[in-house]
Amino acid sequence: MNTEVIKSDHPVALPHAVDVLKNGGLVAFPTDTVYGLAALPTKVEFIERLYTAKGRESTRAIAILLSSPTELDKVSLSPSKSAIQLAEKFWPGPLTLIIPRHPDLPDIISPNPTIGVRIPDHDLALKLLEATGPLGVTSANISGRENAVTAEEVLLQLDGKIHLVIDGGECPGSVPSTVVDCTTPQPVILRPGPIDQEEIQGALTL
Repeated sequence: MNTEVIKSDHPVALPHAVDVLKNGGLVAFPTDTVYGLAALPTKVEFIERLYTAKGRESTRAIAILLSSPTELDKVSLSPSKSAIQLAEKFWPGPLTLIIPRHPDLPDIISPNPTIGVRIPDHDLALKLLEATGPLGVTSANISGRENAVTAEEVLLQLDGKIHLVIDGGECPGSVPSTVVDCTTPQPVILRPGPIDQEEIQGALTL
């Protein structure tokens, strides 16, 4: 496979990326944290390609990125009150919320009845998500290796394994999102990140 690279400011960058995704391809693009690798979550074989490209174990869930909180009902039927509070406070931003998974999403997205969801604070990522709807997204790197914060770093690990890289320069954040489990009575941080425990607690006590 030849991995295509296109600059984010190219006039056809977004429509081309949408076309690749709708045809089952994998697209890497910058977010507010690190480069993400995306597939449409509507078909099992599309998500299987994500696992294969990364060398990722299928027991590890793939997160869903949204362009707006109004899309939550497409990926979850019953997010908790705490999830809604945290989304209102920190979205768009580097916070992934673990919430109940919508039954229409394929099981391959997550081995559990839950799903990780976030809205990135990045113009290009949001425009892509607005055009495609929710995307299954994981970090654009070989599983277990360094996160990629530039298109060049994506290619060092995934050249020949994915279809397209949108080169949007260096990601501003460089640290993966904070992950919070909102399916428990008290939300629990599963992965530390840019938003710390004190900020999470502060948002929940407002």
